[in-house]
Amino acid sequence: MGKGVFITIEGPEGAGKTTIINMLAQHLESVGYPVMQTREPGGIEIAEQIREVILATENTAMDPRTEALLYAAARRQHLIEKVKPALESGAVILCDRFIDSSLAYQGYARGLGIDEVYTINEFAIEDMMPKLTLYFDIDPEQGLKRINQHKGREVNRLDLETIDFHQKVREGYQLLITRFPKRIQLIDASKSVESVFNQALIKIREIL
Repeated sequence: MGKGVFITIEGPEGAGKTTIINMLAQHLESVGYPVMQTREPGGIEIAEQIREVILATENTAMDPRTEALLYAAARRQHLIEKVKPALESGAVILCDRFIDSSLAYQGYARGLGIDEVYTINEFAIEDMMPKLTLYFDIDPEQGLKRINQHKGREVNRLDLETIDFHQKVREGYQLLITRFPKRIQLIDASKSVESVFNQALIKIREIL
């Protein structure tokens, strides 16, 4: 998979991933690491177009399997066009969401089955799994409250789901931690920004 390091950051809505990723990127660059920030779905033109379809608030009729397939399609293009070349060039990649989002949201919360959604994504990613995944854990009610207070953040279709759905997403992530304990590391995202940043940086330093 090249000489770079692929790190993904996961978590429910309002966990503060974007803020911390920006801080981590600035810090790692300041100490000499080549860093590439990106996100899913998106990161490149084709995947951003798919993102618009997936997250459009008017697309409430979208079937869960359609949703899972669209995420996998965006993921494949993003990997081949952006992540793989960056890995081969030796970059530290900080990616906001990856396969675990599909497993937690569509596999568990939508009820499609974690194994079933994993199979779809195996076809999409082949063997390109992250070296490290940081899961930002926060109570869904607190996360959604943060979103409502955050001016300028895009409101997407997932933000409109019920609190029960977001609780299931959290349960899904907790199941994934037990399934992939070496790769997925838990970060307490209910703490201050400085605390969350320091927790994340410690975990990243361990693999760098």
